[in-house]
Amino acid sequence: MIDNALTLDVPINSTVVGQAQGMYVGAAQKEIGLLMAMNLAFKTGKYNGSTITILGRNTVMSKVREMPVVGGSGMFRFARGYVEARTKLFDMKTGDATVEYNCYILHY
Repeated sequence: MIDNALTLDVPINSTVVGQAQGMYVGAAQKEIGLLMAMNLAFKTGKYNGSTITILGRNTVMSKVREMPVVGGSGMFRFARGYVEARTKLFDMKTGDATVEYNCYILHY
């Protein structure tokens, strides 16, 4: 389960705009491949109360991972598109990671 800060930039003290909430489970036998189900829930600004829903395969050792946007709410109703995820920081000792998500979305 995840419930992490959604920020504008990589540094830990970057402006928080919401939460990344959802879950991931191991879904591959021969590599580190996850099934991601995640909402990007915005809690400030223009997108306050809106969400972007992501559901797809995340091969965490790949430099860039592409996952589909399957929906959304509020300003992102009927959202379709994809996200590109890139790991920016990873602490092998704790397992903590900072991941950048670039979103490419069509919505009404």
